Amino acid sequence: MDPVTIERGVNESDCEREEDEEATNHLRDRFRLSTISIAESQAKENNMEISQSVIVCIADLAFKYTEQLAEDLELFAHHAGRKSVNINDVIISAHRNRNLAESLRSFAYDLKAKEPQSEKKRKRSTNKEDKAPPSVLNIDP
Repeated sequence: MDPVTIERGVNESDCEREEDEEATNHLRDRFRLSTISIAESQAKENNMEISQSVIVCIADLAFKYTEQLAEDLELFAHHAGRKSVNINDVIISAHRNRNLAESLRSFAYDLKAKEPQSEKKRKRSTNKEDKAPPSVLNIDP
């Protein structure tokens, strides 16, 4: 590769990194605003006051926890050989909190019960059911 191509690759990488950092900062700010709003409404609902420094600390801790959770979920999915996270990964992530894990299992069960069977799944199951075992197939000579 010539130096211009290498430099362009570095610049594109730097640009992507800056975009990722900008997106992360944007998410952090939105997350912080949502957390502050929730904390203030809960405090008001319970006739309490919370100092701004405590609210900001809670928002930062919640965001850091969420970042770690996202990394864990990604690792669980990768370990299972998948490219996307599913409900089982979320349930596994809650294994230290028995009540939360049980609530998530119940929620997942309810979702599966309400979910209509997709066409793809129906086709697979009917294809398997329609195929007779090789020993039963009749072949005319």
